[in-house]
Amino acid sequence: MSQVYDRVALIGLGLIASSMFWAIKRSGLAGEVTGYARSQETRDIARQIGLCDRVCDSAADAAKGADLVVLCVPVGAMGVVAAEIAPVLKPGATISDVGSVKRDVIDAVAPYVPQGVHFVPAHPLAGTEHSGPKSGFAELFDNRWCLLVPTQGSDPDSVATLRKFWEAMGANVNEMDAEHHDLVLAVTSHAPHLIAYTMVGVADDLRRVTDSEVIEYSAAGFRDFTRIAASDPTMWRDVFLSNKEATLEILGRFTEELFALQRAIRTGDGDHLFDYFTRTRAIRRSIIDAGQDTEAPNFGRDPGHKE
Repeated sequence: MSQVYDRVALIGLGLIASSMFWAIKRSGLAGEVTGYARSQETRDIARQIGLCDRVCDSAADAAKGADLVVLCVPVGAMGVVAAEIAPVLKPGATISDVGSVKRDVIDAVAPYVPQGVHFVPAHPLAGTEHSGPKSGFAELFDNRWCLLVPTQGSDPDSVATLRKFWEAMGANVNEMDAEHHDLVLAVTSHAPHLIAYTMVGVADDLRRVTDSEVIEYSAAGFRDFTRIAASDPTMWRDVFLSNKEATLEILGRFTEELFALQRAIRTGDGDHLFDYFTRTRAIRRSIIDAGQDTEAPNFGRDPGHKE
């Protein structure tokens, strides 16, 4: 694999940024990777484990002279970071991000992007419940999707180069407009996370079922909910506040479906339940057929694997 950018700057050094670094190194995609994290502790850990070729003590230092700057911070912090690095961005550079909400991020970042710098928002659909600089691994993006969300003025060459970069890190790449992206993610990620958080919260409320029983007798259903609900709280708080309309729309639909299922259970309507579960089972089959999971239990992951 050949080099795509001379210098890449990763702002924020959590799961996605650390995985990007190891994926870049695996394929030799950049001459140098600089990094910055707000917390001194994170920067120290990054230096200890060799995460990034150079860890800087400010976002501006990391971004200076970079050909690609990727904002890997929670979506609520994107605008502040963009404002901080704007004065040092190199003409012709590309600024991108990995946020799971796009309209709000574009609105927050775009005003700070200087003339001659290309803004190409992106979102890799990959992750685990782990966070922090030690959680990354080069294979995270392999056969996962990365959605590019070009803005009105996005330069086609910059979009093409970023596409090549993500493909070289192992991802499948597609393009989407911001509003549609946010609706798709509300269905596939945001609402399911909220439902998982709620289910784990409900188990916590049911004091008639002891904590030890909940933990010891967790069948796959509840156990998988807890895996999702273990995700980074700051990131998910920002996601829901930033993708409010789409998430509320999908939760409204979810509530309607839940009421219909409650009614079917109450009235003994087995046909309704059977038909509903048959339809949802077919969706699971299509996800496996698309190569986005395996038929193995436990989310298709080996329990010993750090993913």
